Amino acid sequence: MVLACTVALAAPAVAFAATGPAPAAVQGKKHKAKVEAKADKSRVKVGETTKIKGSFADLGGQESLAGGEPVIVQQLQAGVWVNLSTTTCRPNGGFVFSLSFSLRTTLTLRVYHPETDLYLSAVSSVFGVVVV
Repeated sequence: MVLACTVALAAPAVAFAATGPAPAAVQGKKHKAKVEAKADKSRVKVGETTKIKGSFADLGGQESLAGGEPVIVQQLQAGVWVNLSTTTCRPNGGFVFSLSFSLRTTLTLRVYHPETDLYLSAVSSVFGVVVV
């Protein structure tokens, strides 16, 4: 099934200069991360915007790690996770995606953080959005 969607990012990419200890990749150890996300509205009309809000937490205790880590909203389609939208998020920070859909459907979504030089991959719980 082909899903046409309109995606507008509400969270700007934020990048900061690194301060403090050397990055984890230099030390040879990647940090664990936790991604949490949920839809502002779980039931929307065609063309109506819903926001996906969430947070990216560094579980390694490195409050001062800086830079933008990728976070991706994904939809489950025929057993495969398909990327809908991508942005970056500062460790121990939040993100917001604004999504609207042009077809009536039921969506199964999650937010995914792929493995990077500093962090292991992480995924949020799965949540649903119904477009009527």
